[in-house]
Amino acid sequence: MKAPAQTRRSFFKSSALAGVALAGPNLLLGQAKGANSRFRVGVMGLKRGKGHIKAFLDVPNCEIAYVCDVDDDRLASGDNTIVGKQKEEVKKVSDFRRILDDPDIDALSIAAPNFWHTPAAVLACQAGKHVYVEKPGSYDAYEAKRIVTVADKTGMKVQMGTQRRSYSGMLEGIQKIREGVIGKPLYARCWYSNQRPSIGIGKMVEPPPGLDWLMWQGPVPEQPYKDNLVHYNWHWHWMYGGGELANNGVHSMDVARWALDVDCPTRVTCTGGRYHYDDDQETPDTTYAVYEFGDVGISWEGSSCHRRKPEDTKFVSVYGEGGKVDFSTAAYTVYDLDGNEVEKNTDPPSDVPHFTNFANAVREGEALNQPIECGQLSAMLCHYGNMAYRTNGAVDVDPGTGELVDHPEAMKLWSRPAYREGWEI
Repeated sequence: MKAPAQTRRSFFKSSALAGVALAGPNLLLGQAKGANSRFRVGVMGLKRGKGHIKAFLDVPNCEIAYVCDVDDDRLASGDNTIVGKQKEEVKKVSDFRRILDDPDIDALSIAAPNFWHTPAAVLACQAGKHVYVEKPGSYDAYEAKRIVTVADKTGMKVQMGTQRRSYSGMLEGIQKIREGVIGKPLYARCWYSNQRPSIGIGKMVEPPPGLDWLMWQGPVPEQPYKDNLVHYNWHWHWMYGGGELANNGVHSMDVARWALDVDCPTRVTCTGGRYHYDDDQETPDTTYAVYEFGDVGISWEGSSCHRRKPEDTKFVSVYGEGGKVDFSTAAYTVYDLDGNEVEKNTDPPSDVPHFTNFANAVREGEALNQPIECGQLSAMLCHYGNMAYRTNGAVDVDPGTGELVDHPEAMKLWSRPAYREGWEI
């Protein structure tokens, strides 16, 4: 069942802060116009951000004007990614707000940790900059609504980094489903498996030289430095991340939601646990989440510490009345009801089309392939799942507004209890 036509708009306009006035004087800054206009971008966060840099360098008439990281080593590494690839000199900064101060910058590309996504995007939009933001784009449900509201109020283009929305194989596969290759689609199953090691037991020590620990935390209430948190294990701490569901689940569930043509679920159940190691990880290493959308549904099964090699799990499988479509991470294969292969696509993955689409949206008015309001519907599946997991295992949702139904304990997790002073959004 496709969600009601008004779901997407009413969901993101129901925030209590939707009417707050936003900064206006700078909204004409940094807006490149026309296909031949130079597109100047700053990249924030230089691990995944190096992938942003490489993709932008393949976008016609695009310049990486700034790179930003709070870690001196990563800042140097990001700069080295550009050396010899463009003639323009790159500015290196540790505070992304210096990028927003530059009136000649068109866009901020955000690859910092999840808890930075919405605060940085909000400030960028209010400074008149367009935004490319990595998945999930928000730390919690409140931020999911806030980032969409601000993008709408400011008129900035905001693309979320669920890049499969621009993969040729994915686009073709979704079109095949729309054309009825498997009849009516009924259910989608998603999988993720990995073999991550233990993160151990961390110690409170002084931050390493070259890391601006206070700026790394940004909007998160200040905490002492723990030596097994930076730069990746923050994902597994509830204060900073949303576990594997928000880290990788958002990718496959976005494809599943796209294939089934649904927006907001009516009920979400989520269970699992931390089974493999006795360490500092707070989020589960094994998760099973189920999403009900009326007469269709989605499931996501994650196993991050046991790769499960003997099992032939796909990225996403979409089941229909007349067969199924298996999506790999980049393409698809169609099967009939007897399991016979009907057709397939083997196009390779590339991030470049997603970044090109973003630049073209700014310069030429091309439609975004993953506008933030669509991306946040997929991010909300992660937030609902985590709220269910952390309370009694299930939440009911009003599909017209996206709000939880009669679940005060889960509502305590709807938003962060507090932001560090000066970073409130």
